[in-house]
Amino acid sequence: MTDRIELLMTCEHGGNHVPIRYRRLFQGKQDLLRTHRGYDIGALDFAESLSHALGAPLLTGTVTRLLVDLNRSVNSRTLFSEISGNLQMEEKKEILRKFYFPYRRAAEGHVESVLSRGRSLLHLSIHSFTPILHGQERNCDLGLLYDPGRPLEKKFSLIWQKVLREEASDIRVRRNYPYCGVSDCLVRGFRRRYSPDRYLGLELEINQNLPLLHPERWQKVRQILGDTLPRAFSGCVPGGR
Repeated sequence: MTDRIELLMTCEHGGNHVPIRYRRLFQGKQDLLRTHRGYDIGALDFAESLSHALGAPLLTGTVTRLLVDLNRSVNSRTLFSEISGNLQMEEKKEILRKFYFPYRRAAEGHVESVLSRGRSLLHLSIHSFTPILHGQERNCDLGLLYDPGRPLEKKFSLIWQKVLREEASDIRVRRNYPYCGVSDCLVRGFRRRYSPDRYLGLELEINQNLPLLHPERWQKVRQILGDTLPRAFSGCVPGGR
């Protein structure tokens, strides 16, 4: 995004693809695959358009999270779902070898490449969330998830929230909502390895009501996100102006 700082986007739950070998596990579960349990509705399409608009690299995962969750650490109890969790250990290792580790290594390789050239990196991991969970409505349109203990991540999130509200006061933007910004995810794994001055890891969470029920408003929000991201970035990081 600048001569010193680069942008990487990832989308871990972009699709609900089931590889042929594992389709037996999902017989009769097509409806489930089409829900938020199967993938992050609307996230991939938006990530691709934002990547194109900003000229930024994008890594995507399109295997359903019900087979393996690319956004969880390898020791997470939710790495495999209730559908894939009963597989034999060898078959789980095969899933990790074919789908999980290649994705994680690709993301890690990009981060390492940027940092090795003496540059810093903003990693934006794009997700979406179901508007109602366990009977409770999530009262926001966009969530910015970050680690409050990493000053640049916090500063960036505050600035982006501010400029988003300035552009459209009706967009409900919250920080570290509907999830905690330090919960288990790809971004958190990288935070543990890289300096807070060189690596900024943020998760953008989009309310699925926007792409599902309000396409015109969603188009407006997409445009505003693309317009304000560079502005927030330049206002946050030294050398970004």
